[in-house]
Amino acid sequence: MLPSRDDALALVHEYTASESLRKHMLAVEAAMRAYAERGGEDVERWGLVGLIHDFDYERFPNAAHSATEEHPAEGVRLLRARGWPEDILDAILGHAQYSGVPRVTPMARTLFAVDELTGLITATALVKPTRSVHEVDVRSVRKRLKDKAFARGVSREDVILGAEALGVDLDEHIAFVIGAMQRSAAVLGLAGTPTVDLTANSTLHPG
Repeated sequence: MLPSRDDALALVHEYTASESLRKHMLAVEAAMRAYAERGGEDVERWGLVGLIHDFDYERFPNAAHSATEEHPAEGVRLLRARGWPEDILDAILGHAQYSGVPRVTPMARTLFAVDELTGLITATALVKPTRSVHEVDVRSVRKRLKDKAFARGVSREDVILGAEALGVDLDEHIAFVIGAMQRSAAVLGLAGTPTVDLTANSTLHPG
């Protein structure tokens, strides 16, 4: 039986105190749901894997990149004990390159493809004057993708490999994920904040 979204969200809040990490999981959920809808897949199932994929990261960060200890292996053990479906667990393991678990399902390949990209899109939005994802476009993400000093924690290789694994053009992939995040901008904290135009002495609202 598929766990509920409320169950998944409760685990996220139990194991993750960081607001930015919680929002990352929500961003991945949004992208996963959008891709599932486009492909005629199980939207709830795909959304769950996006929402829960990093729930154990804060407690078990795995700096050594162990395939069997800490994130995501520890999280998968916890989820398995709670009866989570194996296809979701395999996808969670597979989103970490160092796990050695192959990504054999569309769900697993998509999770890998959107994970790092959502982080790059979020970072790109947060350096905008309004901190709004509505101001992010493919060109600005491509620019940040080339700048390895920007958002150093984002694996550029994973972003590129992810699009290739989906068999989609990278620009198309970026645009699609931006669109998914824009539709969830308020939840992600990326709807934007007003900026003050000092020359006009007026408040400009993000479009």
